[in-house]
Amino acid sequence: MFLVLTLAACSVNALDSLNPFKSDNEEDESQRGVIGFVKGFIGGVAADEPRAVLIGRDILSAGGTAADAAVAMTFALAVTLPSSASLGGGGVCLVRDAGTKVTETLDFLPGIPKTIPATVVRPTAVPGNVRGLAALHAKYGKLRWAQLVSPAEKLARFGTQVSRAFASDFKRMPPAMLAEPAIRNIFFQNQGSRPIREGDFLKQLDLSGVLGRLRARGAGDFYNGPLARQLVAAVTKGGGSLTLEDLRSYAPRWRPTLKIPYIKGTAFHVPMTSGPSSVLVAQMMGMLIENGDWKDSSLAERAHLMAEVTGRAFAYRGRWLQKDGKSAFDSRRLISEDIIRQLIAGFRPDRHLVQGNVNSPPAEKPGNPMGTGFVVADRKGSAVACALSLNNLFGAGQVAEGMGIVLAALPGPMGRGPDSLAVMMLVSEFRNVFYYGAAASGGSAAPSALVAVTANTFMGRIEENLEKALAAKRVHNSGVPDLTYYEQGLDAAIIDTLTKQGHRLSPAPAIGLVNAVFCSTGIPVKEDASCSIRNDPRGFGLASGAE
Repeated sequence: MFLVLTLAACSVNALDSLNPFKSDNEEDESQRGVIGFVKGFIGGVAADEPRAVLIGRDILSAGGTAADAAVAMTFALAVTLPSSASLGGGGVCLVRDAGTKVTETLDFLPGIPKTIPATVVRPTAVPGNVRGLAALHAKYGKLRWAQLVSPAEKLARFGTQVSRAFASDFKRMPPAMLAEPAIRNIFFQNQGSRPIREGDFLKQLDLSGVLGRLRARGAGDFYNGPLARQLVAAVTKGGGSLTLEDLRSYAPRWRPTLKIPYIKGTAFHVPMTSGPSSVLVAQMMGMLIENGDWKDSSLAERAHLMAEVTGRAFAYRGRWLQKDGKSAFDSRRLISEDIIRQLIAGFRPDRHLVQGNVNSPPAEKPGNPMGTGFVVADRKGSAVACALSLNNLFGAGQVAEGMGIVLAALPGPMGRGPDSLAVMMLVSEFRNVFYYGAAASGGSAAPSALVAVTANTFMGRIEENLEKALAAKRVHNSGVPDLTYYEQGLDAAIIDTLTKQGHRLSPAPAIGLVNAVFCSTGIPVKEDASCSIRNDPRGFGLASGAE
């Protein structure tokens, strides 16, 4: 009898191992943390740099949460894409937790030092990434901290090949930065005779030492311990601005989100931060929903509508955005129904309407690679969408000597830097289901790129999908000056139509980079779940999900 029961139990266990919808308490918890712990659907990851995606996928496979994967990916990006995601930078994340049914903002943007002496040649921001990641892991992580830092440490210590994504950024580094000894020591090959290029094998031993200490001692060491003292000394020696008090007093902030109601009890969420991008995203989405013409419009009509919506939002920005990059009004007031209706009022489908002289500086031309974004969703329906930045490509152009950390620049006027961070989710709080998460980068046009992809995904015709939404050519109106940018390759007939409608046009090589996860049936998944995980074809990233 005992033998029969044992065989039966073994059979049940064998069947359970093939079931992708088991709860955690039905799995062997002793194996959590081992790649392959999760059987079947693990979720999905999309980012601008491939190696970070593979690490995020492995964390999900090992039973980590979306928060765990986001932590590991950000540390990995500090090694593989230090042009935008260094330990010296910061960012903002939307965090969706299926267990608590809460969607919230984690703001860990680079801070501004309390005092910047007049003698400082190159001011630097206060790093936010490490303490931000610690906050995310403490609240929503499941795997050990050391397991999330270790992959990045190994990449830095033993080396990894330079990806096309990082090589592309490196080609844009200003010549003055290339002359910096600390930069040459890390990012030049053959005894400093030539800069790195795609495929080169890159080791970062100083950075691996920092990551090893973070792995062993936690984030506190970076803000209060020996690492903090070492960082301040290195920054001061390099002509930057940072004190121990700046590090000790830095704190990430948990906030609610800004919400735009959609259909069937769902809502689009964007972060609530002091920067301008979230308000712009919410206003543009609100105008498109209020207008309601997207689905039945031609490609030319959509291009015109998108140009009008972006132009109105960016022109109106001059009425609420202060020189320090913060809003003069409550963000929730700026996305109210009354404001949305005022913004879209007077829209003409056949004519471009100039928004008048608004007190706002000219926007930079789209295509600035400043910042990077990624999105990750786990099988439970928890998700994290993050955008990271050094407030400039390669930040202040300074590396902390002996640590290998690229330091963030101070944010520029009118929110330059944080304005390139745009993330969004679509969630049903009533059903506790995650449908969509996306993160965009690419300078001031990142918000409009995010809105364009989202509109094509949700408001288009039935045959349209996330892949087509990402591939579609984009337009962006800067508001002030009144100039409509369009991506090279846009159909000539559409360009002609926009010109006849009164748009003043200018070509751009690319308008933003967007990474997205879209599950039409939502997560937690059913057996007929349909999830699309994609990175932007304009970049050199990767998207991955496995069953």
